[in-house]
Amino acid sequence: MSFELEFTKMHGAGNDFVVLDGIAHELPPLAPLARRLADRHFGVGFDQMLVVRRSKAADFRMEIYNADGSQAEMCANGIRAFYKFVRDRGYSSADSIRVETLGGVVAPRWAGEDLVTVEMGVPVLAPAKIPTLLGEGDGPVLDARLEVGGETLQVSSVSMGNPHAVIYVESVADAPVGELGPLVERHPAFPNRVNVEFIEVVSRTRLSQRTWERGTGETLACGSGACAAVVVSILRGLADRDVIVSLPGGELSIRWGGRGTPVSMTGPAAHVFTGRIEIDRR
Repeated sequence: MSFELEFTKMHGAGNDFVVLDGIAHELPPLAPLARRLADRHFGVGFDQMLVVRRSKAADFRMEIYNADGSQAEMCANGIRAFYKFVRDRGYSSADSIRVETLGGVVAPRWAGEDLVTVEMGVPVLAPAKIPTLLGEGDGPVLDARLEVGGETLQVSSVSMGNPHAVIYVESVADAPVGELGPLVERHPAFPNRVNVEFIEVVSRTRLSQRTWERGTGETLACGSGACAAVVVSILRGLADRDVIVSLPGGELSIRWGGRGTPVSMTGPAAHVFTGRIEIDRR
């Protein structure tokens, strides 16, 4: 028995998503569906699959599935696409909403034509809460030594609702993302695996970034990773409070006032197309 599943393709700075309406439609089991739809040759193709639900704790709930079917706690580019989707569908006309995620409640707000600002919350610096086995106490985890693939890396780590490892490189264009990314992602020092950011410091107000995303691989953008990179760069004294992060898919504006304060991110959210695909219910 098969049926036609409606989906919407969206992106935020090139980080692409399939968005499913779990309010209007009953959906099949989501982990196998994510693996099916993620295939860019036989499915639709995406970095993450987002599911829109009602929430008892906030206005809406966002469920996030990686291409391998695993769930993610937070996706900052995804939350902007999610907000645009619920506005486009008429589920909300509010200039700001609260969205429940596995990483906590996040509050996106409209910032102009297809731009969304997201209050990402206070960065988690304590290693046990990131979680990582690097460092101890309250953190932060900065420039910790990590043995990977026969070499020693200097790794910093922070959580923005999901775990991140930040590695500085001389040239982001030449960074070994495909080689080191999966090794760091699954390193025993990160019990829940980790997203890996390769960062080049261009100036005190600009960073260049490439990301290996946990459960997906290299993506054109990672919003929570950009926030993590700015937090680490400020803690290391390399960046000012307002930073532009340049990613392969576009740019994000990040602001962080320092310890104990939330990170703010502004970036694009775009609708690509809406379509239907035949899915086997089994």
